[in-house]
Amino acid sequence: MKTKLAHLTLVLSSTALLAFSTGATAAVDAEAAKALAKKNDCLKCHAIDKTKKGPSYQKIAAKYKGKEAEGEQKMYKNMTTGPKVKLEDGTEEDHKIIETKDQAEIKNLIYWILSL
Repeated sequence: MKTKLAHLTLVLSSTALLAFSTGATAAVDAEAAKALAKKNDCLKCHAIDKTKKGPSYQKIAAKYKGKEAEGEQKMYKNMTTGPKVKLEDGTEEDHKIIETKDQAEIKNLIYWILSL
């Protein structure tokens, strides 16, 4: 009986940990992320695989490989507060704020970028 209870406790603990964890490993809806990026003109400055006015999404993902939590925080700040950002040519401008009230949409966009 104790072995079954211990096993059940382990399974439930593991399930709870997975359910409450966040990060780039969360399920990503790539089409929804692309649609949000397009709707907010993100692709005016960024592309998936090439540098434009801003870094490519692949370059951003590479920068935060192994440091996804840091990347998530930095991108969330850029997308929601519009701070000054340094562009590829060395100039600076205010980052565009993503227009959505759904924080899950922003997180999905961030996770998609980090997954590239």
